[in-house]
Amino acid sequence: MLDPQLLRTDPEAVAAALKPRGYELDVAAWRELESRRKELQIHVQELQNQKNQSAKSIGQAKARGEDIQPLLDEVRHLGEELGRSESEFNEVQSRQQGWLLEMPNLALPDVPQGNDENDNVEIRKWGELPQFNFEPRDHVELGEVTGMIDAQAAVKLSGTRFVVLKSGLSRMHRALAQFMLDVHTQEHGYMEVYLPYLVNAATMTGTGQLPKFEDDAFATTDDPPLYLIPTAEVPMTNLVAGEIIDADDLPMRFTSQTPCFRREAGSYGKDTRGIIRQHQFEKVELVQIVRPENSNSALDDLTGHAESILQHLIIPYRVIILCTGDMGFASARTYDIEVWLPGQDRYREISSCSVCTDFQARRMKARWRNPESGKPELVHTLNGSGLAVGRTLIAVMENYQQQDGSIKVPKVLRPYMNGQKIIR
Repeated sequence: MLDPQLLRTDPEAVAAALKPRGYELDVAAWRELESRRKELQIHVQELQNQKNQSAKSIGQAKARGEDIQPLLDEVRHLGEELGRSESEFNEVQSRQQGWLLEMPNLALPDVPQGNDENDNVEIRKWGELPQFNFEPRDHVELGEVTGMIDAQAAVKLSGTRFVVLKSGLSRMHRALAQFMLDVHTQEHGYMEVYLPYLVNAATMTGTGQLPKFEDDAFATTDDPPLYLIPTAEVPMTNLVAGEIIDADDLPMRFTSQTPCFRREAGSYGKDTRGIIRQHQFEKVELVQIVRPENSNSALDDLTGHAESILQHLIIPYRVIILCTGDMGFASARTYDIEVWLPGQDRYREISSCSVCTDFQARRMKARWRNPESGKPELVHTLNGSGLAVGRTLIAVMENYQQQDGSIKVPKVLRPYMNGQKIIR
C-alpha cells in the first residue's frame, strides 16, 4: 500500500507516477474525499473536547449542589452528534483505505517505461544454446514418447490445466525441488520453512493478492473463507506481519517448497498446450526481509540465487527487467529469468524476482527498530521464484532430450535420483 501521506501532500505527483503502471488516479475525487476527512477529523476532535469539558462541568456543578439536568442533556446531545460524526469519519477513512488497496506500487526511477512485455529490456544472457542433430521436441511430445505426462488422466480427475506425472518425470520433479532447497539453504543462507497452504484474508491482503486479485484465488466456503495460496510468498512474507524486528535479525531469508493454486482467470486461451500454465503447480520460493537501504542490492542477490539453479543445471537463460506496464501489482522493480526451451525455440519465464519496497510492509505493519532513531520503521520485502519446479522440469526435458525421446539426467540431480542417468 502506498504511503497515504504522499497522496495528502502531492496527489498530482502520485497520479503521474501511477499512470505508467496503468492506473488512472482521479485526483479531484481524491482531494474531495481527503478534504472531507480533514473536516470530519477536526469536527470530531472539537466535539470530543466539548464533551469532555461538559463532563467536567457536571462534576463541578454537582459538587456545588446545582441542577445538572441541563448539562446532562447537553452531554447527551454532544454524544449523539459525536457518534454520527465518528461514524461518517470512519466511513470516509474506510473508502480511502479501499482506494489505497487498489493502487499498485510506484515503480523505481530506473524501471523502463512501457505498456507490455514488448517493452521489457534484456539485461544479460547466460549459457550456450544446445545444438541438436535432430529436430528437438517440446515437452508435450517428449511426455507422449515416454508416456510420463498423462494429461487425460488429469482431465478425468480434475479438468483442464492439471497434470499427472509418472515414473521418472515424477521422480525428477521431486528431485528438482529437493535440489533447489539444498542450494538455497546450504549455499545462500536461507532458512527453510514449512507453511500452511490455506491462509486467511488478512494474509492475502498483506502481500497484495486481496482485494485486487480475488477472482484469481481459490477460496473455501467457510465464513470467513480461507484461500489456497497462489504462491509461498503469501504466508512466508506474512511471517513478519505485525512484528517489530530487531536490527540484528536483518536481513531475514526464507525459502519454502509449496504447491501454488491459481484460477488463471485472465489467461483464457493462453498456454493451453502442455504444462506451462496450470491451476496447481509446485514452486520453491525465496523471500527476503531487509533494511530499506539494502533492498536494491538484495534484489540483485536474490535474482542471482535464482539464476544459480539454472547454472548448476547448465541450462541457458536470460534476465530481463520488466517495464512499468508489465510489472506485478506490488513490485517496484522486477527481474524476470527466462529459460531457453529448444522445443519452442524461445525463452520462457521461469522466475520473477521483485523488490516491493515498503508496499507490502505497510499493509502487514511489518517494521524493524532503527538503532539510530530508536523508532520502528517499515521494512522492505523481496520475493522471487527459485524456481518454478514444473517449468524447470520442462527446461530439463527439452534441453537434455535425446533423439529417441529419452532424457539425460543433469549431473547435479543424479544424487537425488539414486544415480539414474537416463529417463526413458
